Amino acid sequence: MGDGLPPLFLELLGPDIEVLPWQQGPDARYGELVTGVITYGHPRVDGELLDRLPQVKVVSNHGVGVDHIDVPACAARKIPVGNTPGCLDASTADMTMALLLAVARNLVIGDHFARGPQFTHYDPALLIGAEVSGSTLGIVGLGRIGKQVAQRARGFDMPILYHNRRRDEAAERELGVQYRTLPELLAQSDFVALNCPLTAETTGLIGARELALMKPSAFLINMARGGVVQTDALTTALQNRQIAGAAVDVTDPEPLPRNHPLLALDNLVITPHLGSASDRTRRRMIEMSIINLRAGLTGQPLSWQVRPTPSR
Repeated sequence: MGDGLPPLFLELLGPDIEVLPWQQGPDARYGELVTGVITYGHPRVDGELLDRLPQVKVVSNHGVGVDHIDVPACAARKIPVGNTPGCLDASTADMTMALLLAVARNLVIGDHFARGPQFTHYDPALLIGAEVSGSTLGIVGLGRIGKQVAQRARGFDMPILYHNRRRDEAAERELGVQYRTLPELLAQSDFVALNCPLTAETTGLIGARELALMKPSAFLINMARGGVVQTDALTTALQNRQIAGAAVDVTDPEPLPRNHPLLALDNLVITPHLGSASDRTRRRMIEMSIINLRAGLTGQPLSWQVRPTPSR
């Protein structure tokens, strides 16, 4: 069962697996029919849903983040959960840098201006942006994606700070990054890139207090999950020019209501969750999702299985 699977997904899945549409939730008639769930587009999978689908053997997530899946509820029912780690690191890191460059150099505003009637002559004073090369980048979440962001930032001669729950001395040696507490990183960075997963610890991590620590000239880049940033606090900080700008690929809620005040701000660049949306990456995500699905349906170990987080 999947939600609006694209033609390529159906093609690679093959004719031997019947796909039932998810729509707004599984039809009551599905209960005894569904033996596997593919989560495509972040539909919610929790204990209530699984109790309505007693024959499910596996939940295969198209993507890495599983904040929309109740992994402990699946484990309690002995249902393995698979995801697609590793394959989207490069494309998501590329998108992090794309957003950083776009907001720093007024790319979106410049594009609109260049297409409009006001652009009748070249003006050297027009849309002066922030220099990226040599500016300090702070990465919150130096995991697989964060490390690839650091690799790209080194090409711009950016001093790189990072914050993790635990210090990564191997990464410091390999990438030349420097550990900081979160308040230190926010206060010292010209660009703050969020590349952490959404967990209980990171939900609402960036709020009014954290934004107040950032430089007035700094930019926030969110390639994590929308819930890592408190939306109201970001709206206020951008409206008041408390920080120079932000670029986000994710929001909370997602999508934002069409009349949300964030959408009217010229110091925000926003994209519709495109982090992994490159041709090679999306194909590999589909392939990995199918490998996990088929393994679970036949009772084999998943190639990429998500383990429940141990209780503290």
